[in-house]
Amino acid sequence: MYLEIVTPEATLFKGEVNSVAVPGVDGEFQMLNNHAPIVSILGKGKVKIYGDVAIAGQYADRFIKGEKNETVLLINNGTVEMNENKVIVLAD
Repeated sequence: MYLEIVTPEATLFKGEVNSVAVPGVDGEFQMLNNHAPIVSILGKGKVKIYGDVAIAGQYADRFIKGEKNETVLLINNGTVEMNENKVIVLAD
């Protein structure tokens, strides 16, 4: 599936991933390929990207390499939309 992470400053990431977990206001949830369409508000927490992800460029320092092919971005809040195997995270 395709993931795009956008902030007010710039687009931080665009690319193919295996799955993504986000901090929903009622708890963390994960989206996989062919997930049902969803729009949700995000709270403070970690956006966890799973897969062989290469973060390069001027925003690479915002991401943390976790365990088991996990890449993490800390956010304060935002929204997420999943539709037709494309996830867009609008984060602050």
